[in-house]
Amino acid sequence: MTWREEKRADRLTEAQIRREEAAAQAQVRIAERSAVAQQRREDELARAEARLAEQNRRQARRAARFAGMRAWAAKHAVDLLIYPLALVSAVLAVPAMAAYGHQVYGNATGYALFCITELGMWAFALAVQITRHRHPERPVWALQFGVWAFAAVAFGVNALHGAERGFSPAVVMGIGSIAGVLAHQLITAGHLRSRTERTHARIERQAARKVARVRRTAVRQAVAEIATDGTAHLVFAPGRYVIVRSRVTRRARLESAIVPGLPIEATDWDRELADLLATPETPAIEGPDDAIGSSSVATLDREPDQQKSTPKQSKVGGHPGRTIAQLRSELNRALKARPGSIDPTSAESIRKALRCSPARARQLRDEHRQGGSK
Repeated sequence: MTWREEKRADRLTEAQIRREEAAAQAQVRIAERSAVAQQRREDELARAEARLAEQNRRQARRAARFAGMRAWAAKHAVDLLIYPLALVSAVLAVPAMAAYGHQVYGNATGYALFCITELGMWAFALAVQITRHRHPERPVWALQFGVWAFAAVAFGVNALHGAERGFSPAVVMGIGSIAGVLAHQLITAGHLRSRTERTHARIERQAARKVARVRRTAVRQAVAEIATDGTAHLVFAPGRYVIVRSRVTRRARLESAIVPGLPIEATDWDRELADLLATPETPAIEGPDDAIGSSSVATLDREPDQQKSTPKQSKVGGHPGRTIAQLRSELNRALKARPGSIDPTSAESIRKALRCSPARARQLRDEHRQGGSK
């Protein structure tokens, strides 16, 4: 190959290299433009998605607000009917009372008269509503008295103002002044309860009164325990009790009770055993029953003696009398649970433990002596 041919080949090679470099640069520029365009499209898509998400959030918040407003309106439908009436009543009465106050007092301070006649009764009316909703257990009779007292003042002052033009204007202005608060107290501030709720509330009040009576009686009968430092506190005997009244003094006292159908507590047997041990021994009465057996505890052997020595016991809380089978079952359970706490050969011991009649106690004693329950 000659020199010229080599030079021509070199020029061709250089030209080819330049074309390849230009093509590579063009490819790089194309790739860069494509990347920029792709990034621009992605950014635009992200902005569109963000705008759509924000729009959806705004719509959700708007829907939630509307739903909350609808729920509130449904819950306070009565309020939405009553408060416009109260607003109209205030619009009628407040300017009239302000003008009448200026007329009566003769200066600008009279314009505040409506604060006493109108705002006074509304302050008590709203206090009644707030107290009933936040603290249902609190009494509101004092607040209600304030409502009706200020309502009477408002009616009277408005009626006096209207009486300057005649009887009819006096009545109209008086009624217009208190119409709103009257409707508010009857509907909004009041607690309309069903018959079931009223019955439940009445039973709860009766139960609370009975519990209070029992606690007062328990405090009166409690024993005081004095410590070495001189402090004292009351000691109560736990158990089941009923309130009975003395026939002479009519003073209430607590007596132990055995409720049919409920298990007998150990404290009941301990208390009855202590009563039996504290009972003084009495000499045995000679009679046909003495041949069978006797006990060191006072016995109920003869009906005349029992009527003299044992006071008549009252029935337990008005419960129906127990049958002999129920008494027999309770006696058997007591003997198994606490052997020795009851003397089954003594009618008095059985009567005190089971709190039954003397006749039933003697029958249970005789059955035990004859060898078991019938």
